[in-house]
Amino acid sequence: MASAGRHIIVFANEKGGTGKSTTAVHVAVGLAARGARVAALDLDHRQRTLGRYLDNRAETMKRRGIALPQPVYATCDATDPDGFEAALAAVADGADFVVIDTPGRDDPVARHAATRANTLVTPMNDSFVDFDLIGQVDPESFKVSRPSFYSELIWDARKARAKADGATIDWVVLRNRLQHIEARNMRRVGDALGQLSKRVGFRLIPGLGERVIYRELFPSGLTLLDIAALKDVGMSHVAARQELRELVAGLQLPETARAAAA
Repeated sequence: MASAGRHIIVFANEKGGTGKSTTAVHVAVGLAARGARVAALDLDHRQRTLGRYLDNRAETMKRRGIALPQPVYATCDATDPDGFEAALAAVADGADFVVIDTPGRDDPVARHAATRANTLVTPMNDSFVDFDLIGQVDPESFKVSRPSFYSELIWDARKARAKADGATIDWVVLRNRLQHIEARNMRRVGDALGQLSKRVGFRLIPGLGERVIYRELFPSGLTLLDIAALKDVGMSHVAARQELRELVAGLQLPETARAAAA
């Protein structure tokens, strides 16, 4: 089960619409832009959002005749852990980081992938609908009453990893913000996340804001780090890019020799 010095980052959430694939792509490109060798593996072979984003990026480079930081990537259609391990080994050879995007649904291969993570990232929106995936709250006081099934699943993944090679999984809950949510609800969700983080042992960091730019960039495969290739860069782009930098810093990933020299 050892990963030969590679750091595996698994983006996992069984609910859709949390910005999981968008965040995974931006982190993968951000690491590549720092000089690290990055591999990306898309486990959602039906929707394939991460894979299509990077396909679009490759086409943009070819069409414009430009070079951009680009992870090597593949889509995994395996239905069992052995198939996943084969796909992981094929794409990850020589990589410093492997970014794995999982489906927004319960999936046995995604569950196995979670046990391989060094860093497990669960993006969620500021909503008690999303919070319900990891914890339940009292409807009157909004105090956490108990962890939910997904927290128990991650607990099992951590135990499996510790048993396999003695390693720990750094679980990070990424709080993607929605601008239209009222401030009182945001505080309540934030308070509940703080309570639950102490109870089940995850780190809580800020994520990406709700910005149209993320949806607009998908057809070209560009990211907010590709300033030279972007058109009409405004203050909102600059603010979003800073959010991304803070997100990557919050993951507390190890530095590589290549990244340090870049």
